[in-house]
Amino acid sequence: MSAQRSAVTAVLAAAALLLATGCSSDDDGDPGGDKSAESSSAETGASPSGDGADAPPEKGSAEVTKTLATGLKSPWGLAPLPGGDLLVSSRDEGTITRVDGESGEKTQVGTVPGVAAEGEGGLMGLALSPTYASDHQVYAYFTTDSDNRIARMLYDEKKPSGQQLGAPDTVFKGIPKGVIHNGGRIAFGPDKMLYAGTGETGETDLAQDKKSLGGKILRLTPDGEPAPGNPFADSPVYSYGHRNVQGLDWDEDKRLWASEFGQDTWDELNEIKAGDNYGWPEVEGKGDGDEDGFHAPVAEWKTSEASPSGVAYAKGSVWMAGLRGQRLWRIPVRGVAGEPKTEAFLTEKHGRLRTVVAAGGDKLWLMTSETDSRGTPEKGDDKILEVRVK
Repeated sequence: MSAQRSAVTAVLAAAALLLATGCSSDDDGDPGGDKSAESSSAETGASPSGDGADAPPEKGSAEVTKTLATGLKSPWGLAPLPGGDLLVSSRDEGTITRVDGESGEKTQVGTVPGVAAEGEGGLMGLALSPTYASDHQVYAYFTTDSDNRIARMLYDEKKPSGQQLGAPDTVFKGIPKGVIHNGGRIAFGPDKMLYAGTGETGETDLAQDKKSLGGKILRLTPDGEPAPGNPFADSPVYSYGHRNVQGLDWDEDKRLWASEFGQDTWDELNEIKAGDNYGWPEVEGKGDGDEDGFHAPVAEWKTSEASPSGVAYAKGSVWMAGLRGQRLWRIPVRGVAGEPKTEAFLTEKHGRLRTVVAAGGDKLWLMTSETDSRGTPEKGDDKILEVRVK
């Protein structure tokens, strides 16, 4: 990280602390408070995985081995394609770009019509259909003039650059929108159902209202219907009491992990259980230890150290990208009972970190977020980095 970025970052951080009046100094990252007696992991942190064999090493590592791509503008979503290339969404420009997984060459796929970028809203999460090999459908979560919604589009690589996206087929709409806290992460789970993290748009009461789509993790069929087996009848809501869910991924035991922006005090990593209440706005972080009915986070951080966005599972650990914290957090969870010992890597070396995805084995793709109006962009920003971890 250059001296210029370090100085500017320090000034901005100090100003943010002085001006904080109810939102995280980097509202891009948020946890939704929590403390739960409803689930087995509420009191003990991460639940043990399998028989505890092959637990991750006590000390991990993360090393940037390559800068794959540069010059990305307000990148947000990152979806690996079969064969190793990547699709990247631009939150503010409403475009999707293909990045060659070897050379980093960029090719514009197309523009998503109807995107209304404002504040933290715009074109955000991307996910490939679970049957992508046959249907070539790309799913996107984005903000419109009226709501946040999820649509799928046919991706035809044979068409000219910039014209490869078919018309959006809206599969789910009506998620509350706001200048802040729009959620945006989507992912298909091991059950081939579509999960979406939403935010409460700054209206905190939405998080506890199970009839509202704000401040939730949703579970949908690929066609956008409430998924079979959801905890609330005829509802897409899978968990609630969230402030602004930003990252979703699963481990080999099919446990769902989610990162969440806190307000002024605590950011969170949660193990998600169907039907559980994660506490926002009643509790932020683990709370005072005497709240009933809220599912406690597995790990918590000061907002200055995290403001988390994407998460990825690799090598027995959850890896969590930090925006304001400008670091990559390692949270070992495989075979770990109780509160895991977290480690920070790449601190303030590459600026704000938005999205991290597993790329197989010990490899991650990590995307920066300096051009989103809250960073201090330098030459080459924003970037996709190849990271090797253990």
